[in-house]
Amino acid sequence: MSDRLTGLLIAALAVWYGWMADNFEEGFGDPVGPSAFPKLLAVPMGLFALYLIVRPDPEPQWPTGRPLLRQIGMMAALVGYPLILEPLGFPLATAIGVIAMALLLGGPRQGAAISAVAFSLGLFVMFDQVLGLHLPMLPSFK
Repeated sequence: MSDRLTGLLIAALAVWYGWMADNFEEGFGDPVGPSAFPKLLAVPMGLFALYLIVRPDPEPQWPTGRPLLRQIGMMAALVGYPLILEPLGFPLATAIGVIAMALLLGGPRQGAAISAVAFSLGLFVMFDQVLGLHLPMLPSFK
């Protein structure tokens, strides 16, 4: 039953995600437009949801104890990341997010820090310089 409920929730999210993509304004000279990626992402989400609804796990095992706390921590990191992105700037917020997720997955502290710096700076350069999608670089003190 829990898989079916999860499938229904993901299906509703996929429909909402695809529907909201229609509200994105298309830029001049952009043949694909900003709605293409969310619409493309809504399709596999919907298929996954359909699979969960049609073929649920007969006896799901719910996590308890430490694994449950790690999953809750991961959800907190994933929800918190977009909330700190603009105030802290992309590189710092991404580094904090990567460190948090790496530690929750059991990675070593030094490796998590090195990966976080490399990942956040690499993504910033790729998005800002290569793709021309401007991201907040420094913290905003509003």
